[in-house]
Amino acid sequence: MPPYFTGVMEIKIVNRSGYSLPAYETEASSGMDIRAKISSPITLKSLERALVPTGLFVEIPLGYEAQIRPRSGLAAKHGISLVNTPGTIDADYRGEIKVIMINLSNENYTIHDGDRIAQMVISKVEHIHWKVVDELEQTTRGEGGFGHTGK
Repeated sequence: MPPYFTGVMEIKIVNRSGYSLPAYETEASSGMDIRAKISSPITLKSLERALVPTGLFVEIPLGYEAQIRPRSGLAAKHGISLVNTPGTIDADYRGEIKVIMINLSNENYTIHDGDRIAQMVISKVEHIHWKVVDELEQTTRGEGGFGHTGK
């Protein structure tokens, strides 16, 4: 284990994909690639989306979530992204991980069994307690929203 990591979390996984487990591609990667587990190719036309199964089932520890994110290479080279990004897998979900993919390009894109389609990141989750107040503390930004700083 690299010295900058404080520990290794053990997560239970059922792998019905026929492929290797999700893994970090480099020592400092935060995401693990996950693959399509499909019986026949799926072709996404422009602006079409599909729910793509992975054959993976996980048991995320309480206080954590798995985030499913697009792969940058698919986005940059082919215009392929995820509809709900990041997708959240809650700690109490036990079903198959499925990825909602979308084709944002003008060309068809075909997904094949075993293709790397997304990446998974495990993140800590904090639950909050709302504190109702009459006013919020002032900041320099204030109510400045979208585009408030210019170009």
